[in-house]
Amino acid sequence: MLNETNIERVYLARGSTDLRKSIDGLAVLVKEGFDLDPFYPCIFVFCNRKRDKLKILQWDHNGFWLHYRRLECGTFQWPGEEVSSPLKTNHRQLRWLLDGLPLEQREAHPAVTARTVL
Repeated sequence: MLNETNIERVYLARGSTDLRKSIDGLAVLVKEGFDLDPFYPCIFVFCNRKRDKLKILQWDHNGFWLHYRRLECGTFQWPGEEVSSPLKTNHRQLRWLLDGLPLEQREAHPAVTARTVL
């Protein structure tokens, strides 16, 4: 499972990515295409053209994880390619995306940071 304890950011590669790329190819895409460090504690998410497959690249203290997800039915609500830079999201939005929901959930409860107990 995705190790979220040390992850600072989640980046989505807008549009489609050739998922024949493996760890090295995706790491080069992060470094050269996005001008980001693939070794930083982030999750980088890529989607194919049909929007039914995802790859997630994640660095963990001594190596990369490459997570792969294929939907048997349906598609992901993937952001289009309006700009070439990756879309910065959070863990909650990534979970929505993986569950087949759009990134913007208007009905979701906002995050609350409790300061006192009543």
